[in-house]
Amino acid sequence: MIIKLIVSALSVGITAWFMDSVTISPWWATILVAVVLGIINATIRPVVKFFSLPVNILTLGLFTFAINALMVLLCSWCVGDHFVIAGSGMGKFFNAMIFSVVLSIVGWVLNMFAPKKKKNKEA
Repeated sequence: MIIKLIVSALSVGITAWFMDSVTISPWWATILVAVVLGIINATIRPVVKFFSLPVNILTLGLFTFAINALMVLLCSWCVGDHFVIAGSGMGKFFNAMIFSVVLSIVGWVLNMFAPKKKKNKEA
């Protein structure tokens, strides 16, 4: 669990470093953002995806990008001044959407290098 938190925090930090429209300060706020985003993705996101299922089907799954952007904006609102997404209105929404896509890619790449949990095979 600690390794997963470290990988998530690294993903958030690297993504924010790449994007000029996202600011995370101080350094420890990356851990806070990773924790809050993880909690939001584990609790609120499944409910939103369930209730938006008809729209998601109509858009062939593309509405998931909007849901991810909304979860990032909610995280930004929860964390406050430590996690700022630049822009206003739709600009802020699109910056959050780009952040979520880049975060997914960076997290995927970093998880490839993370040590895997060994499964115990009992006979």
